Amino acid sequence: MGPLTGYRIVEFAGIGPGPMGAMLLADLGATVLRLVRPDKVQMGSEKVPGFDLTCRNRQLLTVDLKSKQGVELALDLVDKADGVIEGFRPGVMERMGLGPDICLARNPRLVYARTTGWGQDGPLAEAAGHDLNYIALSGALHAIGREGGPPVPPLNLVGDFGGGALYLAFGLVCGLLEAKSSGRGQVVDIAMVDGALSLMTAFYGSHASGRFTTERGTNVVDGGAPFYDVYACADGHYISIAPIEDRFRTELYERIGLDPAVLIGRDGPAHRHEVKPKLAALFKTRTRDAWCELLEGTDACFAPVLSVAEAPDHAHLQARGAIIEVDGIKQPAPAPRFSRTPAALPRPPHRTPQSGEAVLPDWGIDSASVKALREAGVIS
Repeated sequence: MGPLTGYRIVEFAGIGPGPMGAMLLADLGATVLRLVRPDKVQMGSEKVPGFDLTCRNRQLLTVDLKSKQGVELALDLVDKADGVIEGFRPGVMERMGLGPDICLARNPRLVYARTTGWGQDGPLAEAAGHDLNYIALSGALHAIGREGGPPVPPLNLVGDFGGGALYLAFGLVCGLLEAKSSGRGQVVDIAMVDGALSLMTAFYGSHASGRFTTERGTNVVDGGAPFYDVYACADGHYISIAPIEDRFRTELYERIGLDPAVLIGRDGPAHRHEVKPKLAALFKTRTRDAWCELLEGTDACFAPVLSVAEAPDHAHLQARGAIIEVDGIKQPAPAPRFSRTPAALPRPPHRTPQSGEAVLPDWGIDSASVKALREAGVIS
């Protein structure tokens, strides 16, 4: 089930954007075979086996890619695939004998997706790094934080998952669409620094026009505007308000007992030091639940700030089935949603690697070859 049913992807196991991007494809129906090196098998923890939810919906096989037979097996699988996902430093796949030139020579329709932090070329291409470093170079990290304070790491959402995994899935699917019409594959270079830059496109335009300053916490959508921020409640929980448009602010102010005629036009970032303390004092007079009762579901652009422990119990997410439970673990449902080809309920991450007999026949590898590979120690 899902719109990508029928497509086959070979994923060379890595971390960060690779698994997440592969999950997005697998959630929407693609058959994704994750190849893990024997020394890199990480199935979870003693408390929560299979906890890495980004590895859900996959076939999983350990393959010794340091052996000639392991490389030959990987190439045989690539021959039958529509796409490849790899996330090693530039040159690693070439040194293993699995680079794009070899793979595309064998399978000219292949879309070969390469995910790195800095990209396949440039002065930093060979350097190690993580999400925070890539978004630091893009301008994204500098823009996130409170006025007068340091930049704040926004989890690893912007680099690994936004600039990496989403652009990986998008780029690979674009390549598949083009290959379907041209009959020719290609290499897709996904760099997290490129993706983070792409996500910042609107802000580069706003900065060029003079509407976005480089001072954190002084713009509308970075917490500079009193009407676009989070506020503490009487019980220590938080709420968010974001009525950017005048008509929405009018509704918010009226509902919380303030005069829109007095505030609107005098509540922008330039007046933040005057208006914010007043709103902060007001929101602290009631609990989060009380504010939800008054504001949730209105055009005041309001939502409670929920933790990952609380979000699954929210009525809206429950009504949409946005949080599902698989193998005893609550987790986000596949997204986006399709009317005619909906995604199936995800399969949980494998707690142990699968046997070659369980996986390889689906990829056209006969039982005798599977037995020989297992006896040679090439596969689990």
